[in-house]
Order: sequence, then C-alpha cells, then structure tokens
Amino acid sequence: MNKIDKSIALFDQAKSLMPGGVNSPVRAFKNINGNPIFFEKAQGAYLFDADGNKYIDYIGSWGPMIMGHSHPEIVNAIKNQAELGTSYGAPTSLESDVASIIIKNVPSIEKIRMVNSGTEATMSAIRLARGYTNRNKIIKFDGCYHGHVDSLLIKAGSGVSTFGLPDSPGIPEDLAKHTITCPYNNIEAFIEIFNSVKDDLASVIVEPIAGNMGFVPGTLEFLQTIRSYTETNNSLLIFDEVMSGFRVSLGGAQEIYNIKPDLTALGKVIGGGLPVGAFGGKKEIMDYLAPEGPVYQAGTLSGNPLAMAAGATLLNLLIAQNPYKGLEEKAKLVLNGIKEIMISSGIPFSTNQIGGMFGFFFSEELPKNINDVSKTNDEMFSSFINSCIENGIYFAPSKYEAGFISAKHGDTEIDKTLEVINKIVKTGEINK
Repeated sequence: MNKIDKSIALFDQAKSLMPGGVNSPVRAFKNINGNPIFFEKAQGAYLFDADGNKYIDYIGSWGPMIMGHSHPEIVNAIKNQAELGTSYGAPTSLESDVASIIIKNVPSIEKIRMVNSGTEATMSAIRLARGYTNRNKIIKFDGCYHGHVDSLLIKAGSGVSTFGLPDSPGIPEDLAKHTITCPYNNIEAFIEIFNSVKDDLASVIVEPIAGNMGFVPGTLEFLQTIRSYTETNNSLLIFDEVMSGFRVSLGGAQEIYNIKPDLTALGKVIGGGLPVGAFGGKKEIMDYLAPEGPVYQAGTLSGNPLAMAAGATLLNLLIAQNPYKGLEEKAKLVLNGIKEIMISSGIPFSTNQIGGMFGFFFSEELPKNINDVSKTNDEMFSSFINSCIENGIYFAPSKYEAGFISAKHGDTEIDKTLEVINKIVKTGEINK
C-alpha cells in the first residue's frame, strides 16, 4: 500500500495558500473523502507522485494524454517553440496549421476561433449564437458540464419545463432565467420545453457524450431529435466536444453519430496537454464574430504558440496512427475484466465506453442521465477508488467523471490493473 506522507504535507500547505488547496474542485478528493495525490512527473501510462509512488493513470489529464504522457514528439515541439518564443500577442502560422487540421477532420466546422479553455469556447459559442439569432434563451441538459460560465452553471428548476436556477452564488437570477434545463436523454421532456420557449430560443447546447456525469452517451434518437427541432426553428445546435473531440474519433462524437451541429466547442486534445480551447462551425455564423461581424470576442493568449505547436503535433500523430479502434479494445479489456470480477463477487456493476473514453458505475443498470448516476452506490465507489489509488491504480476521484485510456496502456498495465482490483475485491476492501 502506497505511503503518501509528502502528498498529505503538500496538501496541508496548499490549503493555506489556495481555496480548498486546489485550483479545480474535483482535485480535492472530497467526493471520496481522501487526500489528493501530488504528482511530480508522468511518462507513458504512468504518473509518479511526490513520495515516489508509481500509478497506472486512467485519467490522462482528463483526456488530452491520448498518446501517453510526455510523448517525445510533443515534448520536442514544445521545446523547439519555446526557444523561438512563448507568446507574441500576434498571428502565427501555427494557428492556421491547427485550424486546417480541425476543419479537415470535423465536417461541421468551416471556420474556427482559438481560445484558452473549454469554458471560453462554450461561453463564446453561446454569445455568438445569441448575437447571430438575435434571441436570448438557451436550453442545456442536467448533468452536462460546459465550464464555469454564468449562463451555463445552471441547475434544474422544480419541474421538467421550469426555468433554470443559479447553481452557484454569484450568478444573478436575471441571467439564469434565460437558461432552461432539461433531463438528458429524455426526448419527451425536450420537446415540451422546446415548444414552450422556441420563439426566443437562440441555441441548444449539449454534450453528445457526457463526461461529467460519469460517462453517459446521448442516444442517437435523442440527439437526432435535438438536431431536427433546432434546424426547423432556426435555433443553433451547439455540440460541446471539449472532452470527446478527437478523443473518441478523429471527427469526434458528431462523426460517430453522423450529426452536424451548427457550432462545436473543442479543447483538451487539440492543445496536446496545454491550456487551449476553440469553437467553430458554419462560415456564415463564424463570420458574425469581430472583426468580420458585430459579436465581440478576444483573448490575449488565444492561439498561444506553445499550445498550437503541441496541438498540431498531437493531432498529426492521431491522423497518422489512428489509434481509436485499439483504444476501444483496450478499454473493453479493462472494463470487462473489472465487471467480471465484480459480478462474480455479487457486486452490482455496469460499464460503457466509446473509443478510449469510458465509465463504470456501481449499479446493475447502466445510467442514462444524472439522476440515474446519483442513485449509484457512493460507498462502494469511494472505497473502491481509494483502494485502487492506495495500490497504484489512478481512476477519477468522483463518480461524476469519465475515465480515459491511452495508446501507451498495454497488456502489462491492463493485467496489473485487473490483478490489483481482483485483490481489492477478494480481500473485502469494497464496502458492500
């Protein structure tokens, strides 16, 4: 069992310097009543903490480490660009390189704008949708996380078709009232809500594959219904593919579902592990942005040359190697192996995956929305995750987060993972 004395001390220090000791809440391990692990380096499929412990990593920085940590070609690209300059505050050809790759591989995107995070991407896409349609309201879905944008950090009201309510102090109710929430994967509820606000509906934003309620893919019929209704109403459909873009396939979830949104938000993979975001879509919509059009959006570090160099390198690696089938096979091996161990021990367990993006739940039925996920067993999940981490297997410290596998996970890592989990289950370390 790993000793984490240095991580405990580092967390105590961090709590005196930063709110909760972290710069993103899930890192605090509150969901599993644990102590966060402080890492010092990463290589391939592995993370190494401050105490010298080694972990098989199934988070991959929440997706972008699809080809493994510290890939030499990406590292070299960053080093080479750093020697030329880290930021210019001016255009570079690197921006066009990344834009060209994205446009070539994501058919719905004709023009694109680089930003610095997934939150910026969704925020800007919503502003553009409102400006382009001259309408105010948006529909989002319970459990879909689109970043910490005021307009999108909204929880459901008391009924299926009620207006949203602020999900955090600091968000004015007057702003929240323009965001309407709807149950995910619920066609009937969507149609009811849509019809009640369609005259002032600027856009519908959705994760086609939700990654912040665990891993919950949208059904084909659900996503097709949204596309049909928005198209008929001249409302814009925004796909939030910050997680799924270039992660589940080269063309993202929209390629898998064969659905073209009007706008797409991207992030994570397209920056090769550096902070990045982007949003793009139809030419006539994107040209509504300044300096072409009246909708203002800007960013001092947007299109940062380090992020663009890393992103272009990773995207070209993905195009050249096309690892997606292999990633899905690896994810299935891990998940089927874990499920077999759990079921044989009488523990309710369900799994799902697309490409190298996956989720598992301590429940017999596979969840279809955030309410289903909330009903899965918290105690089993927490004890399982803590035991895995203590034994060198690093899964997401929240049942509301998806998992990720990389091209560097091989038979050795998969076998070790299943060996550890089998031991955990057989020795009764999971609270039943």
